Amino acid sequence: MGKVYKRPESVLVVVYDTVGQVLLLRRRDPKGYWQSVTGSLEWGESSAAAAARELFEETGIATGFVEDCCHARWFTIYRRFLHRYRPGVTRNLEHVFRVRVSARHTVRLDSREHEAWCWVSRTEAVALASSHTNRDAILKYVPAILKEGGGK
Repeated sequence: MGKVYKRPESVLVVVYDTVGQVLLLRRRDPKGYWQSVTGSLEWGESSAAAAARELFEETGIATGFVEDCCHARWFTIYRRFLHRYRPGVTRNLEHVFRVRVSARHTVRLDSREHEAWCWVSRTEAVALASSHTNRDAILKYVPAILKEGGGK
């Protein structure tokens, strides 16, 4: 059997609480890269199933409802990761989801992938998120009425 390549399709799951605090995770590689929950779809998997799976795998948060924002966009795959994809693939389609939780959860990280997590305000999350698609999703899908949520 030949090499199994990653599917060039992924999910971005923005997690926020009832007072507008946004969950961000810091990746091990690349160093210092902050992001929302993300992950590639497995072959044959729907984007909704991948969003729920990645949320649980990366944070330990299990929720019955991961909302599809019905928004997807293409981005260029980092050169250092191109070997994971079929030759000639240079772009990935990212589907955006969001999850509103009732309270900030303690997060259970997959230590192979992430090294830290934090709950921050919407404004801080936009400043901290490393990816422009992640920043855009936070601005668009964390409700504006919660944008400067209080109560630490």
